[in-house]
Amino acid sequence: QVQLVESGGGLVQAGGSLRLSCAASERTFSSRAVAWFRQAPGKEREVVAGLSWSGSNTYCTDSVKGRFTISRDNAKNTAYLQMNSMKPEDTAVYYCAAAPGYLASSSYTKPTNFDSWGQGTQVTVSS
Repeated sequence: QVQLVESGGGLVQAGGSLRLSCAASERTFSSRAVAWFRQAPGKEREVVAGLSWSGSNTYCTDSVKGRFTISRDNAKNTAYLQMNSMKPEDTAVYYCAAAPGYLASSSYTKPTNFDSWGQGTQVTVSS
């Protein structure tokens, strides 16, 4: 497991942008798959986007395609989620998660595949 710390959340108007960061405590982060999940009040945690350690395999849920982009800088042990054209329905607590090794695209949808989680950062989009 690695320790993960998210930052960059906040309040933004609809149509605006935010960039979330996920800083990992160990260099082993560079060999792990990473993903961003979110959980809105009264709803289950859902995956937003995922990225393999090499960047060769990605996953993005349909509701954010074309608006959100996941990336990583392994030299900095950091992953990012760039969120553009944000909507009120994007309001949620966003979590960074890491999994050992390689994940197939369909595996990013399962929280149980991830053994490391951040504490979450609140994102609120006003209409």
